[in-house]
Amino acid sequence: MSGGSDIAIVGGGLVGAALAFGLARRGAEVTVFDADGDDFHASAGNFGLVWVQGKGMNAPAYGDLTRRSAALWPGFHDMLADATGIDPAYRRSGGLKISLGEAEYAAQRDTLARLHNQRAALDTELISADALRALVPALGPEVRGGTWCADDGHADPLATLIALRRAAGARVRRCRVQRIAPQTGGFTLHTAEGPFDATRVVIAAGLGSDALGAPLGLNAQLRPQRGQILITGRMAPFLDIACHTVRQTSQGTVMIGDTKEDVGHDRGTTPFAARAMAVRAARMFPQLAQARIVRQWGALRVMSPDGLPVYGQSNRYPGAYLVTCHSGVTLAAVHAADVADAIAEGRLSGAYPALGPERLTGVAA
Repeated sequence: MSGGSDIAIVGGGLVGAALAFGLARRGAEVTVFDADGDDFHASAGNFGLVWVQGKGMNAPAYGDLTRRSAALWPGFHDMLADATGIDPAYRRSGGLKISLGEAEYAAQRDTLARLHNQRAALDTELISADALRALVPALGPEVRGGTWCADDGHADPLATLIALRRAAGARVRRCRVQRIAPQTGGFTLHTAEGPFDATRVVIAAGLGSDALGAPLGLNAQLRPQRGQILITGRMAPFLDIACHTVRQTSQGTVMIGDTKEDVGHDRGTTPFAARAMAVRAARMFPQLAQARIVRQWGALRVMSPDGLPVYGQSNRYPGAYLVTCHSGVTLAAVHAADVADAIAEGRLSGAYPALGPERLTGVAA
């Protein structure tokens, strides 16, 4: 491999593709490195929510960022669809987090009160069972209530990813970056296919980001968290509102996802999780008890120690950046806009000081 680029982005998932799209729109020459094979691609397992409610507990900067991205999503959707002819299937439908039974409802009420006390989630409200059923008549008798946020929505994560890659127009190298070496005036990316030079480099490689970023003074202390998802066959429309753990897609299938598992890098599936998810989903929506499950998969979320995004800019090696989060769909619009702007202008650290890697170690990169 030979050649060079203004900006190299390591990682072609939702985070890397959104940044590539945003940077290319600003005139940068971008090359994306996206490894084939078994690379724990988190984007392939994304649930597809554009989710605001509940974000920002003890982290107002994260809540603000999430609301900003949700506000950008309608225009972001139209821009991608117009540029590529691919519909990301975004709908600002509003979102529900459903409580089964009084104990869950009381816990949701307490959590929402804490968020409101911190002046976070002011756009989210507690909603009674009767009000919920007025929105979604298919709810079951065990539903006690929940929370509602009009800013929530959902999109097709795969269509969004494909549209971002196409709209970016970036060169894509299908190879793994083994290490990144700083050089005078830039960086050399070492791959199995040879070296590649770039003036700037953005590490957006999910769970592989720390290994590449640590030598450049960028470490997000990332860990995997498995989430399992069930997919049903197509059903008649019954749920046009985004729901925290149950989502009917634009094709009519239903996604059910309700696990957070610390099992290392194991992306396997378990019958215990499948049964637990299916039972809970059917308690929420009784018609799902008759649904045919056609697929189950496990995917790994990319988690920092506090669960928040990490936006890092190396002090030691100017021009090196690290961007990671577990909310690739929700934050795609702001990554393609504000975050890409901050990288293009060399001010990522200043733009998001509360979300830098320094908060995790107390030591500046």
